[in-house]
Amino acid sequence: MRLDSAVVLAAGEGTRLRPLTKHRPKPLLPAANRPILSYVLDALVDAGVDDLHLVVGYQRDRVQEYVGPTYRGRTVTYHVQEKQLGTGHAVLQARDAIDADFLVVNGDEVVTAGMVEAVMDAHSATDAATLGVVESDRAAEYGAVSLDGDRIVELVERPDDDSYRLLNAGIYACGPSLFADIESTGRRAGELYLTDAIADQIRGGNAVRGVRIEGLWSTATYPWDLLTVARDLLAVGHVDEPERSRGVYVDETASVHDDATLRAPVVVGPDAAIGPSAVVGPDTALGRNTTVDAGAVVEASVLDIDTRVGANATVVDAVTGQGVTVGPGAAIPGGEADVRVGTTVHEGRRLGCIAADRATVEGGATVAPGTLIGPDARVATGAYADGVVPESAEVRR
Repeated sequence: MRLDSAVVLAAGEGTRLRPLTKHRPKPLLPAANRPILSYVLDALVDAGVDDLHLVVGYQRDRVQEYVGPTYRGRTVTYHVQEKQLGTGHAVLQARDAIDADFLVVNGDEVVTAGMVEAVMDAHSATDAATLGVVESDRAAEYGAVSLDGDRIVELVERPDDDSYRLLNAGIYACGPSLFADIESTGRRAGELYLTDAIADQIRGGNAVRGVRIEGLWSTATYPWDLLTVARDLLAVGHVDEPERSRGVYVDETASVHDDATLRAPVVVGPDAAIGPSAVVGPDTALGRNTTVDAGAVVEASVLDIDTRVGANATVVDAVTGQGVTVGPGAAIPGGEADVRVGTTVHEGRRLGCIAADRATVEGGATVAPGTLIGPDARVATGAYADGVVPESAEVRR
């Protein structure tokens, strides 16, 4: 069934991705070397969707500035969710603009046009909803689904049972009656959830279809997940840049010195510059206008826009925000560590460090594995940083 309209949920804060989301919404975090949201919008446009509705909230000005009034020639209408009161509440913000069957897609999960098309093709006017379903051993971490043929008989958010193997991919085709269904759904802790409304339809015996879809589905719940997202994208070459050699993708405007080494898979974005004797890759994504100076090593890392790595520095298993500086001879050696996010300690995570927007690691400094460096924070020359470095703080020891 052809669907002309899509509601993209892009209002969330992404608190578990702090400090990267301290001043930036989750949909604008990097999936390899461009924002997650761009993959979602491209998938919809490539699938034939012409009418785009973005529900925005946290840091909404940044989303609107990035996307603009149109996207690839398609009209974009913005709907503001003033308070983040759940995914169902987010969908309701678009109810006055849609009067036919439509798509709902999470704005913070990488999907493909083929996945969107599969959901549209399976949906019919008699279905209360149709969901894309992906086989995954991580279903219990997200939303799990049970199927009987092509009918969904169970939809559970983050179940305790890890035996589930079908995951809700966050691509929904729905009828306009969904808005009334959401409004009649009970709240949980004051919030309305889209999946609760659909689960009510299942329990009521209404047709909720599940379609098994193939293709790349990737998302980030915690900061280190962005490294996995990049690896997933690079593994299948799902990047914009042309392939210079097998697994090596370099934008035409990038400058790579003849004596530099690019180790596949790797992507180098627009206007990036890589100096002599530098080694970049594997599993590495360089964003627009990044610089890797002479003799530096960057491996298994995601460097966002305007990041600069100084001469002879080492950066491994790291994610940087925008405008980050790693000084000459600085060391981010990578490896496994216990990482504290909020009040929870996650043991044995492979993470060199997270350096949020405009953070600085000065020359000769060392950053221990698992370190989270907040926005505008600074690790002074020759200092050693570990644990959590708060926003605008300075480490001098």
